[in-house]
Amino acid sequence: MPEPFMPETVEKVAIHLKVNGKSHSVTVEPRMLLVQLLREELDLTGTHVGCDTTYCGACTVLMNGEAVKSCTMFAVQADGAEIVTVEGLEKDGQLHPIQKAFGDSYGLQCGYCTPGLMLSTFQLVTKNPEPSENEIRKAIAGNTCRCTGYQNIFKAIRRASQNMKGE
Repeated sequence: MPEPFMPETVEKVAIHLKVNGKSHSVTVEPRMLLVQLLREELDLTGTHVGCDTTYCGACTVLMNGEAVKSCTMFAVQADGAEIVTVEGLEKDGQLHPIQKAFGDSYGLQCGYCTPGLMLSTFQLVTKNPEPSENEIRKAIAGNTCRCTGYQNIFKAIRRASQNMKGE
């Protein structure tokens, strides 16, 4: 029985993307996941890997303003895109109003899910500055927190929307 064909080397692909406002030109294997590129090549470790199936949302980033799960997206799919990670929310050493709201409202415990929740919140309040409770629930439905019980997360999102109006 012949052995399955497995190439010794995989031809790499050059991609260009902007991450947190900074341009990057990198060469990646076509099978590299976006989360691997962010964490291992660009050293942006705020994007977490939790489940590898898009269930938990810890890997959520913004791609061209839309929340995406970076654990099931290939880095080559982000070629030409603008990516924002949780590190990209703060500016000049100042916490973003969403980051501040999560801290002030105790919207985190272990913090593992928090980066993904913050980016889902950013997408929500950017598009809808005064979300209802139902809209908040829908916006973060793809993010799982195993620690908090969500009440303080909801409070943080409401506070973040208020904070962003005052920016």
